[in-house]
Amino acid sequence: MSSEQQKMPLSSLTAMVIGSMVGAGIFNLPGRFATATGPFGALIAWAIAGTGMYMLARVFQALAEKRPDIDAGVFAYAKAGFGDYVGFLSAFGYWIGSVLGNTFYWVLITATLGRFFPEIFGEGTNATAIGVSLIGVWAFHFLILRGVKEATFINKVVTVAKIVPLIVAVLIFVFFFNYAQFSQNFFGGVGMPEKTLLAQVRDTMLITVFVFIGIEGASVYSRFATKRSDVGAATILGFVGVTGLMVAVTLLPYATAPRAAIAGVANPSLAGALELVVGHWGAVMISIGVLVSVLGAFLAWTLICAEVLFAAAKSGDMPRLFATQNSNEVPTLALWVSNIVVSLFIISTYWSQDAFNFMLDMTSVTTLLPYLLVAGYGVLLARSGVGYEKTPDERGRDQIIAGIAVIYVIFMFIAAGLKYVLLVTVLFAPGTILYFWARREQNARLFTPVELGIFAVVIVGAAIGVYGLATGLITP
Repeated sequence: MSSEQQKMPLSSLTAMVIGSMVGAGIFNLPGRFATATGPFGALIAWAIAGTGMYMLARVFQALAEKRPDIDAGVFAYAKAGFGDYVGFLSAFGYWIGSVLGNTFYWVLITATLGRFFPEIFGEGTNATAIGVSLIGVWAFHFLILRGVKEATFINKVVTVAKIVPLIVAVLIFVFFFNYAQFSQNFFGGVGMPEKTLLAQVRDTMLITVFVFIGIEGASVYSRFATKRSDVGAATILGFVGVTGLMVAVTLLPYATAPRAAIAGVANPSLAGALELVVGHWGAVMISIGVLVSVLGAFLAWTLICAEVLFAAAKSGDMPRLFATQNSNEVPTLALWVSNIVVSLFIISTYWSQDAFNFMLDMTSVTTLLPYLLVAGYGVLLARSGVGYEKTPDERGRDQIIAGIAVIYVIFMFIAAGLKYVLLVTVLFAPGTILYFWARREQNARLFTPVELGIFAVVIVGAAIGVYGLATGLITP
């Protein structure tokens, strides 16, 4: 299949953004937020997250317009702004985060099946659940090998199919909206532990990062865009639509049941929250939506996993063997490696204390580094004036937008806590072997002095992380 046949119009790119963002996270917002805070804290959290991620979306849009020559997406911006090793860390971090996210999707799928067949699937991490997950991973693997065009068509269909139950749920919550119940929950609700407002908001931050992951879906696939300007338009269109849906799914359940009841429902919590309102059929409807949605998100993110390794190999940031493609222009080795690693992570959930939330939070934190570097490059580009020759009046605005995005991502790192930052370095340290391999293929210098310092920080962080895991100070 030729590259021309593979071109994606605006509708396909927008579907990639929506399909990537509307996955597992949105179906877990009611329970995760109700555990952390009431509507007042939720409004503050969404104001912070929405502003920060909107600024990040605007950075992606600006970079797509000002640097159309950079068509590999997220990690390529990090390399352009901060050098080869930082570009590699961005690519590897984005890839491993995507792999962890795909693992989370299958935990959620089997946990959802466990609501109806608990004796078979348990909480989604028993031997049967793991076996079913592995079969699913490899069924999608061979589907994708047939070509990106076929996979993105399926993604467009699935994107429409999974939005429908979410809209129905929102309409039901609106119909049963109880102002008195909403007021009772507003500042915390009855029967919930006392926490400061800051602690309440902080405890929601990683889930907001997780549900926004995918905002860069169009950027990752920019080389397939019919028109370069469609990349930025798809990013903003996807962001606005999905944000409105996520805020509604979070806030409306507070008006239908006590906060403690919402916090106590099983995952996926939207199913439980709707069941509190309309009975068992509501849980069934949402659970079907979860299965369709997560399978669609898994498809989108499996494509992205392979695309990131492929693009990094093409630019010399990963070993060149990852640039291998089949006759359908699918990066075959990158796809095989991605799904093998997903399979290993799925098997590891058998021993995890809380695989569901651990995989969710790890996905969020590993993706923060690429986001930080994109925002940082946005600042550098606007300051340099490169790409702004025809629009110099936009430089000041874009510097402010990118600066706010940088502050937001740093705040997310702080909210995540040291545990997850150390665990990320545990993954980055062995991953750097791929960087050594790629540099040796090119006979290029391994590190600049600054890069050597960054590598040292990664190694020290990894050593502390491994020690914490070995001694039980850090538990997955």
